[in-house]
Amino acid sequence: MTRASQPGDRKSSVELIVGQLRAEILSMRLLPGTRISEQDVADRFGVSRQPVRDAFNRLEGMDLIVIRPKRATEVKRFSLRSIEKSRFIRAAVESAVLRQAALHAGDADARRLDAHIAMQRRALAVRDHAGFARLDYEFHELLCDIARRPYAFDVIRAEKQKVDRLCLLSLEKQDRMQQLIDDHLAIADAIKAHDAGAADRAGMVHLSRLDETIRTIHATSGAYFAPDEADTAENETAF
Repeated sequence: MTRASQPGDRKSSVELIVGQLRAEILSMRLLPGTRISEQDVADRFGVSRQPVRDAFNRLEGMDLIVIRPKRATEVKRFSLRSIEKSRFIRAAVESAVLRQAALHAGDADARRLDAHIAMQRRALAVRDHAGFARLDYEFHELLCDIARRPYAFDVIRAEKQKVDRLCLLSLEKQDRMQQLIDDHLAIADAIKAHDAGAADRAGMVHLSRLDETIRTIHATSGAYFAPDEADTAENETAF
């Protein structure tokens, strides 16, 4: 049983429950569609049902679970429409970031890119999928910093988080780290060469890598997706 550090403190209990369940959902230890009950979670953390209720409300606000009155709460399933919307927004912002990064990159920025690619290769060498996922976030944050648009990463991170679980599935099931590193290298090389067009094109290729994965996972694990979208994938040509 996991217990809050201060059992009488509802706030600390809520934070603990939110943090643990969020980590389990994003890491796919709790799969989309998995039912979770207030009582089971309360027993697990050694708390009353009220802090669990508060934690569930927070997790629903993060778009990670669905609370259904008089029905079981469940881990939110993937939505093809939400994925399409999220990726459109991210592509628009990232395109502008990459062009600005190519314009502003200096020698120090080139060294930072090289150092980051080296860290990604070390993660690949030891098959550290979780570590690589973290480095992927950092790489895109670095691109925003080089572009002198650090605030753009707030948008990219928010949209990226909506497909994180799919990204983790694709990394582990298809072992795509090498491909993604190659994409990052192409982006970095274009930025260092101050070629805004090439940086933009490399970035869009990079973002498209998940398209086939989404279609494959939808075909093989349809239960992970919202039931009312069962027929949507056949009509999707790009995300």
